[in-house]
Amino acid sequence: MTFSVIIPLYNRPEEVNELLSSLCEQTVMEFEVIVVEDGSTKKSDMVVEKYRDKLDITYFYKTNSGPGLSRNAGAEKAKKDYLIFFDSDCIIPPRYIETVSHALHENFTDAYGGPDAALSTFTPIQKAINYSMTSFFTTGGIRGKSQSMDRFHPRSFNMGVSRQAFSAIGGYGNMRFGEDIDFSLRLLKAGFRTTLFPEAYVYHKRRATFRQFFKQVHNSGIARINLHLAHPGSLKPVHTLPALFVIAMTVILLLSLLHPILLVIPFLYSLAVFGDSLRLYKSFTIACYSIVAAWTQTIGYGTGFLSAAWRRLVLKQAGFSAFEKKFYN
Repeated sequence: MTFSVIIPLYNRPEEVNELLSSLCEQTVMEFEVIVVEDGSTKKSDMVVEKYRDKLDITYFYKTNSGPGLSRNAGAEKAKKDYLIFFDSDCIIPPRYIETVSHALHENFTDAYGGPDAALSTFTPIQKAINYSMTSFFTTGGIRGKSQSMDRFHPRSFNMGVSRQAFSAIGGYGNMRFGEDIDFSLRLLKAGFRTTLFPEAYVYHKRRATFRQFFKQVHNSGIARINLHLAHPGSLKPVHTLPALFVIAMTVILLLSLLHPILLVIPFLYSLAVFGDSLRLYKSFTIACYSIVAAWTQTIGYGTGFLSAAWRRLVLKQAGFSAFEKKFYN
């Protein structure tokens, strides 16, 4: 089994340098790398040039269209049997390709996805955001990390798919947000098999500001309603939990003007997040940041979901996305 690693890229020369460096350390080197520069103003051509002698690498620049269509452009140039997609802000453990190759040999699947983790060198805010994106106490519990909820939906920051399956469904659609879930749903509808490879994890070095994080998860909340309309039946009760959280906390805060004792509820939630993060990271600072990250994520996702539900399901407006220039964040 040989692999084509496809990396869509927008204004991230420092991050892609770390990603390409980690690919040079793989224990199995049977792969090519295709870097798709998606209309960046901060180009990475000189960064890629440093790896010409270390990797089988192709670089090309295209007009900005978002990550989904950029992945399609990379797939058109791919020469190998199996496509692997990484976000440009990922760092790949040395045994990743070896792990995936072995897993596919033992139990071939049309598409797989893997989880994300945080490196010890990440900043406290990056670790807190990683905690929020994977935690039971946030929307991390509904991000497709487990197959127990539903058929597994791989996410594009760490995904592999056979060339046959990719071609059969026509690659990614033109959604700028939620394009990876749309891709996974179309794979499943076409009868292809998807699997979680829990050992095929990556270190996901997300951009480290809570403002950017809010924009990302707000768009994800909007995308969930857009996906519901594009794929009836894909919306599950669990997907409404962040929106219900926002409504409940808003009611609690209003009622607390008359009954201050109600403030104990958001306090206990924050305390639970703090304790869980402290247990994992053994850091008071990260635990404090995790509280901010958890509230940012649930409020961002929940308000995006509610605004899209109002506009699209009640007012019957056409599709929309907030923060449209932030689809890589």
